[in-house]
Amino acid sequence: MTHPTVPELDIAAPASDLPIGNHEIVKNSTLICVPLMAATVDQMVIDMVKAKDVGADLVEVRLDCLETFSPRQDLQTLIRDCPLPTLFTYRPKWEGGQYDGDEDRRLDALRLAMELGADYIDVELQVAHEFNNSIHGKKPENFKVIVSSHNYQNTPSVEDLGNLVARIQEAGADIVKIATTASDISDVTRIFQITVHSQVPIIGLVMDERGLMSRILCPKFGGYLTFGTLESGIVSAPGQPTIKDLMNLYNFRQLGPDTKVFGIIGKPVSHSKSPILYNEAFKSVGFNGVYLHLLVDDIANFLHTYSSTDFSGFSCTIPHKEAALKCCDEVDSVAKSIGAVNCIIRRQSDGKLFGYNTDYFGAISAIEDGLRGSHNNSSTINSPLAGKLFVVIGAGGAGKALAYGAKEKGARVVIANRTYDRARELADTIGGDALSISELNNFHPEDGMVLANTTSIGMQPKVEETPISKHALRSYTLVFDAVYTPKMTRLLREAKDSGATIVSGLEMFIRQAYEQFERFTGLPAPKELFREIMAKYT
Repeated sequence: MTHPTVPELDIAAPASDLPIGNHEIVKNSTLICVPLMAATVDQMVIDMVKAKDVGADLVEVRLDCLETFSPRQDLQTLIRDCPLPTLFTYRPKWEGGQYDGDEDRRLDALRLAMELGADYIDVELQVAHEFNNSIHGKKPENFKVIVSSHNYQNTPSVEDLGNLVARIQEAGADIVKIATTASDISDVTRIFQITVHSQVPIIGLVMDERGLMSRILCPKFGGYLTFGTLESGIVSAPGQPTIKDLMNLYNFRQLGPDTKVFGIIGKPVSHSKSPILYNEAFKSVGFNGVYLHLLVDDIANFLHTYSSTDFSGFSCTIPHKEAALKCCDEVDSVAKSIGAVNCIIRRQSDGKLFGYNTDYFGAISAIEDGLRGSHNNSSTINSPLAGKLFVVIGAGGAGKALAYGAKEKGARVVIANRTYDRARELADTIGGDALSISELNNFHPEDGMVLANTTSIGMQPKVEETPISKHALRSYTLVFDAVYTPKMTRLLREAKDSGATIVSGLEMFIRQAYEQFERFTGLPAPKELFREIMAKYT
């Protein structure tokens, strides 16, 4: 299946300024709504205050989550005691909610909420005609009906989504809400297209991890609101971020039509600290950009789909570094020699993709400084790697960068990989030897060797895994692990116990990020800030 690309931006403002209670919404501002899913009214009221304290614009009261519900009494309490505008939802099981009772009672409760002063009601498309007919002529002046459609299977075509929007409008919606499910991250572009061209206020969201950017980039494409939870993991729909992440990590309030989009392409990718690093750095230098986690299955399809120059640059991690090279229009000579790209820049003038490899400098310089014994004494002309036996675990993109870099510095290189044939292929390319990982435990031809793990072995959540036994580490003078979540992996702990100098993947991560930041922004990297940020979050 081919996917349409994201259009060059033609952001239309929402049709009009829409009041919420006594508040006025300014054009082009996207609201943050906190869903409340407590089992009791008392806890919901507590959560309402929390939502206001963390900066929410409104709350969604999920009536279907209440264990007991006395409509008039409870609605009066919830509306009276809420310090924010209210959106009431009473979601039935047939639309992904928890309510499994009489439909008339459900709709009666929503009508009562309207009468008692709710600012919004969310009603499902299937019953919207009936509901809107029943309140005809009775709607308070500032009250709005959101008519919603949830698709938990997939994301329909742009044409089908357009038809769905028309049906929702015909059902009497003041605000259109569509939530779909992403089977691939390219699905999100269809929601962006519908949102950006909508002539009515619209909430367009894609559920699950692959749809995360739909929730963050709402302000860029003119979405009416997004949802942010009070606590991580307590969500009303799959893939919701926390309101704290929206506000603090993604700088949500500052996003707009001109915001440039960057991100880390990987699978898995949620462990990456890159969004923390780049977003805080963007904010510190006043750069109008946002950096996202991008869970990508097919990098070629992703880059083709998001071909707008507003999608300006990407970091690449496992398993896409080698495939990324083939997707670029031009590739830096070092990246070409390595055979892997970990940084892609889209040229603004024509949209062409340029590939670079910053792993090479980041890892090799960190290892060299580790061997020298000081991060500051790097003025020695000859590399301390010269003549060393350098064992690289892994033959993927990072492995290629380390092997190439070590060879360039005069080391003798051995590649160890689960699949021996891949190890042999890389070894032949750079002029080295090959092993299978299973042979590593008995490989100690000399002391003073250097070991570099470039695989994901030992990465969260499988933190007790290690690629080599502890007894085999005695032959190494320095051990480097590209994994930086956790910062101290089992491999590094055991290497330290064995007397080796250790270098964390965090050091490589920070150093390779300098060049990426400068290529993303055209500005000097705030190096001290990078270290301060990562010290806070690791």
